Amino acid sequence: MPILGLLLCDSRSGQPVLSDVQVTFPLDQPVTVGQALIQLGIASSPKDPEIARKGCFGVFGKRKDWDSPIYEGDRLELYSPLLIDPMAARRKKAHQNQDAKLQAKAADRKGRFLSK
Repeated sequence: MPILGLLLCDSRSGQPVLSDVQVTFPLDQPVTVGQALIQLGIASSPKDPEIARKGCFGVFGKRKDWDSPIYEGDRLELYSPLLIDPMAARRKKAHQNQDAKLQAKAADRKGRFLSK
């Protein structure tokens, strides 16, 4: 059985925790992210509620699918759930910028009328 050395970065509960792990794979099974998660006891299947949400694991900062290959020395990362929807955050930031522009324009107009 081949042994694969990985670096596991678990950030699901606050600060990331790095640990070196050894994963053994049978010769007849592919070496995938999903198989590594099963061997580490993090998930039991792709439908596991702990891992079922999209984007909850990756390799070297890139989100990976369950069937993505994994190699010796890779850093397998487990991500925490998002606290805010990225689209909502972008909209809020865009509206703040627009509001600031409108307020500056109104202040400029107000200043012109006061100086007369």
